[in-house]
Amino acid sequence: VQVEQLGGGLVQPGGSLELSCAASGSIFSFYAMGWYRQAPGKQRELVARVTSRGTTNYGGSVKGRFTISIADAKNTVRLLMNNLKPEDTALYFCNVRDGFEEGPEYWGQGTQVTVSS
Repeated sequence: VQVEQLGGGLVQPGGSLELSCAASGSIFSFYAMGWYRQAPGKQRELVARVTSRGTTNYGGSVKGRFTISIADAKNTVRLLMNNLKPEDTALYFCNVRDGFEEGPEYWGQGTQVTVSS
């Protein structure tokens, strides 16, 4: 299974960015896809996650600012990040859970998001 991440980069505080994640290869249908992030010296934390049925959950610090959605393309999700803050700066990783809740798990390579003036 390949997990491709697109998007990210440098943005000023208050700005917006969009990330996308697509899973391909020997995956039939995802159970859940989402984003985690890790800042230097900190543990990896949940940003946002969506199940194939559309159930979402968000990390507390991004609620109301970030929106995760399932794209039309198969096994693809997007993360729209609004009102970005310097504390959102981190390496963002896409996570894919294949088939069912305890199914195989795959990770993307990571995408840098930097919020700075």
